[in-house]
Amino acid sequence: MPQRLDDDEIGRRLPDGWERNGDEIVRIYPFDDYLDGVTFATRVGEVADEEFHHPEIRIRYDEVEVRLTSHEAGGITDTDLRLANLFDDERR
Repeated sequence: MPQRLDDDEIGRRLPDGWERNGDEIVRIYPFDDYLDGVTFATRVGEVADEEFHHPEIRIRYDEVEVRLTSHEAGGITDTDLRLANLFDDERR
């Protein structure tokens, strides 16, 4: 089981564009077109499924919100930060 990271480690390693919200990290990705957001959410879901670590994804008209946490560890782990970077790669 992954180990929960301490506050300092999370602060040092949190990718640009992501924010901490309690025991989660959150990013909102803006989109000009609804279907572009849906396509992105699908790609995020595919990456997450390959990694067997599933985020909460909210699709809105012009944005997609992604939330990551490791419930089994009780907070944010290396896995969450790694997936945040992988999701950012999908947006580029």
